[in-house]
Amino acid sequence: MTALSDADLPGVMGERRRLINIAYRLLGSLTDAEDAVQEAYARWYAMSPEQRGAIRAPGAWLTTVAGRICLDLLGSARARRERYVGEWVPEPLPAPAEWAAADPADRVTLDESVTMAFLVMLESLTPAERVAYVLHEVFGYSFAEVAEIVARTPAACRQLATSARRRVRALPAATTPVAAQAGIVRQFRVAWEAGDIAALIGLLDPRATAVADGGGVVSAVPGPVVGAEQIARYAVAIAAMAPMVIMERSVNGVPGLVAQRDGVTVLVMAFEVADDRIRRIWGVRNPDKLRGWGAD
Repeated sequence: MTALSDADLPGVMGERRRLINIAYRLLGSLTDAEDAVQEAYARWYAMSPEQRGAIRAPGAWLTTVAGRICLDLLGSARARRERYVGEWVPEPLPAPAEWAAADPADRVTLDESVTMAFLVMLESLTPAERVAYVLHEVFGYSFAEVAEIVARTPAACRQLATSARRRVRALPAATTPVAAQAGIVRQFRVAWEAGDIAALIGLLDPRATAVADGGGVVSAVPGPVVGAEQIARYAVAIAAMAPMVIMERSVNGVPGLVAQRDGVTVLVMAFEVADDRIRRIWGVRNPDKLRGWGAD
């Protein structure tokens, strides 16, 4: 097999969207994902044309390098999260058609592996487990390919993925169809706009939890809010602080809500709905995580 010449390599930029998709699932942050992929390309172009031409599978090389960068970032994430002000929530993503001034190559494919509930679960895995699970279970990479990234044997990578799979299976099954979820989220919006605490309580699981991510940039409750009544009263108090326009939008591929003030998105809410009740709410207020959300 003849090695690729440098003239044959412009197609490596076509790998960008796949790499962004992988990195976002690994990191839970589109900003960090873009930085990791950019660094992988920087390392690619730092090589001489001869060195690049000797690489027979540029896509595999870029995946390995980007994967290792993500693994390093995951390893340092715990220390960074300890310095993070308040709750940390993965960066929410709008529907592809609603991206604000984004390069199509940076858009993440929305499926069950990017729901907020799934991304939060991934946060409980070790960095190596997360890489092994995402690459093998979500993207279909072999354990031999994963081993190149995590610097372990294929057998060890299989064990990592198995351990992660057990945690995924422990997640409560989503028993409410998406169409029904949309209806429940719509009822939540209507009740929220009306300040109807009783109606909100009726939509929430009695043991529901809600967390808000302000990142220390904007105000947000510092810890989880637990219980249907507590969440309902908190939501009404937020709405009373200043007028907001609340819209139903897709958030990470499932029904959610977006709140705007003066045409600027100030809050994105993701929901986990099970047994026709809202079980978990994630509210992102950190403006650094809302850059993909434009005005309506």
